[in-house]
Amino acid sequence: RSVVAVPEGLDVGDIDLADTDILIQGVASTAGQYAQSRFRYLISRWIKRTMDLAVSSVGLAVNLPVLLLVAAAIKLTSPGPVFFRQRRCGRGGREFSLVKFRTMVKDAERMQAQLRPLNEVDGPVFKMENDPRSTPLGRLLRRYSIDEVPQLWNVWKGEMSLVGPRPLAAREMKFCPAWRDARLKVRPGITGLWQVGGRSKTSFHDWIRLDIEYVRERSTLLDLKILLKTLLVVVRGLGSY
Repeated sequence: RSVVAVPEGLDVGDIDLADTDILIQGVASTAGQYAQSRFRYLISRWIKRTMDLAVSSVGLAVNLPVLLLVAAAIKLTSPGPVFFRQRRCGRGGREFSLVKFRTMVKDAERMQAQLRPLNEVDGPVFKMENDPRSTPLGRLLRRYSIDEVPQLWNVWKGEMSLVGPRPLAAREMKFCPAWRDARLKVRPGITGLWQVGGRSKTSFHDWIRLDIEYVRERSTLLDLKILLKTLLVVVRGLGSY
C-alpha cells in the first residue's frame, strides 16, 4: 500500500511526491503540474549543488591544518597509507573512489572474512563495537566522524553531496533491488537521515525506510535540518563504532 509505481524512464526527482496526486498503481499529473514540479526540482537541485560547492570549498580550506595533523598522526602511529579508498556507487550507479582517513590496520579488508561471524549489525555492512582491526587513533577518529572529512573532496568534485544516502558498493545493495534503485536516484551523502537516526544502532529495516524517505521527501529545508542534527550527533559521538 505504500509503494508508488513510477512510469519507466521517469526520474523520481522529476516529480514532487509531496504535492502531486499519486495513484497506488501509477502517477497522475497534468502537463502544467509536471512543468511546475520540474521547475521546483531544478531550482532545488541548483541550490543543493551550490551549497555543496560552497561548504566543501570552505570546509577543505578551513580544515587543512587539521587534515595535515591527522594525516601525520596516522602515518606515525600505524604502517600503511594515510587514506582509505574504495569504489562506491554514485548517482545513477556511476562508480567513484570514496576517500576517508584510514582508521584500521593495513590488511583490514582481508581480515574481515574471518571476523564475519562476529558481525553485530544486520544488513549488508560489517560492524563491531570493539573491532580488533581498528587502530587506537582510528577509534577516536571514527567516534567523532573525523575520518569522514576527506569526503568533502568527493563533494567538491560532484561525486557526493553533503546530505544523501550512505555511499555503498554495488555488492552491498544486491540484497534489496528496490532499495538500491531508489537510493541511486540521488547523489550519496556524507550524512543523511540514517546517520542522524542512530547509524550503527538502527536496524537494516530502518536504514531502508530512512533512505527511501529521504529520496521521496528531499528538500533544501530537510537538508538543513539533517546538517544541524549531524553536528549534534558528531559532537556527542553517538551511534558510531
